[in-house]
Amino acid sequence: MFFSRAPQRALRVYFATDIHGSDRCFRKFLAAAEHYEADALILGGDIAGKALVPIRSHNGTLSATIRGEAVTVPAREESKLRADINRFGFYSVVGDEVEIERLESDQSLRDAAFERAIVEQIEGWCRLAEERLDPKVRCIVTPGNDDPTAIDPVLESAPRIESPEGKLCEVGPVLLASCGDVTPTPWLTEREYPEEELQRRLEGILDAAPKDSKLVVNFHNPPYGSGLDFAAELDSQLRPIIRGGRPSIVPVGSKAVRDVIKRYRPVVGLHGHIHESKAAQKVGSTMCLNPGSDYGADVLRGVIVDFAADGSYIDFLFTTG
Repeated sequence: MFFSRAPQRALRVYFATDIHGSDRCFRKFLAAAEHYEADALILGGDIAGKALVPIRSHNGTLSATIRGEAVTVPAREESKLRADINRFGFYSVVGDEVEIERLESDQSLRDAAFERAIVEQIEGWCRLAEERLDPKVRCIVTPGNDDPTAIDPVLESAPRIESPEGKLCEVGPVLLASCGDVTPTPWLTEREYPEEELQRRLEGILDAAPKDSKLVVNFHNPPYGSGLDFAAELDSQLRPIIRGGRPSIVPVGSKAVRDVIKRYRPVVGLHGHIHESKAAQKVGSTMCLNPGSDYGADVLRGVIVDFAADGSYIDFLFTTG
């Protein structure tokens, strides 16, 4: 009688996504390399925060409105207030009454301040990765649709971070293909394309791969109807549609992503975008994974994926920490 031996691990990847400006989650992401004995970290998009919150400084107090709730604290609690704001994926800017009124009345000023806050945070994260990561650990960070294109040169110039957006990148025995573009959303973000154009963009990346490559796709948009893409159906006012007394849940992923996965047959698909749709599901022969996101609770959801020396997929494990 002969027994086959389980393949030995040659590469361990830790993948997380959709941290939306959470400093706590990014620090946990870096710590995951040592904690899970990962050879490579991959952060798969939507790393920027969601909004900018003005904080008014007046007579030794700081006041802000956070998710519709007015909050006032002593000026000495500025650090705590800004950390609390960041937990919701928001940035903050402090100013006196005149400065904040000018900011609130001028959309271009708000947009510039918001983009500046995003860039400054990501520059800090790049420095943090350089300080904290073991030199042997690869750190790959790619954008998603909620990330302004202004972050691309920041990531590309960081000495400790790789950002192979729209490219192929060798990671040990596998070839990683990354794309943060998505199909249209109600929020009209910067990296949205119709299905036909998204398919052309994905094919443009994958066509360059040698035929015998063991591909891993890091596509922010999950494949349509895969179980990784279920979200609440919204009406024209972005309110959940109720059917039979319950919110209507529908697939919102990309048919182009599903199609290219079936045709190019990567060994693993790494996806995000839909926070509430944590799942693992085969699409054709490809194991597709969405670890989900709970950044607002300071929780980092991720997934460990192991590969053999020939690039074949061995196993995965979802993590929460």
